[in-house]
Amino acid sequence: MVGLYYEEFTVGETIEHERRRTISESDNQRFCDLTMNQQPLHLDREFAADTQFGERLVNGLYTMSLAVGISISETTDGTIVANLSYDDVEHPHPVYHGDTIHVRSTVTDKRETSDGDRGVVTMHLEVFNQDDDLVCSFDRTVLAEKGD
Repeated sequence: MVGLYYEEFTVGETIEHERRRTISESDNQRFCDLTMNQQPLHLDREFAADTQFGERLVNGLYTMSLAVGISISETTDGTIVANLSYDDVEHPHPVYHGDTIHVRSTVTDKRETSDGDRGVVTMHLEVFNQDDDLVCSFDRTVLAEKGD
């Protein structure tokens, strides 16, 4: 699916992304390896067993990255110039191996660039697990192309 051009975004519009993803232990391990994040809470079963969570947690940056990936096909696939910022990131509930996440994006702001050639769009992303617990939320601001 092709993403939206600047003009196609509507402030207040909410997109319930149909794509879901179950996060495996391997997913979490690979992400931690690729990013050189060796936090034992993500990787060490025995360490994590002695924490308040009782088991390993999925790396929060992986959860956030996965949420962006899930949202792309219905928002910015092929129509983005650049991601400008990620703001107000929160992780109110842990994500565990085996959790299945789904994402909702709400357009919260948009404005044309000073030259009028492109537009800046801000979306608030909410990430939920299979029990509809909010596990992550953040604002994503992008520089979007205008359609012809």
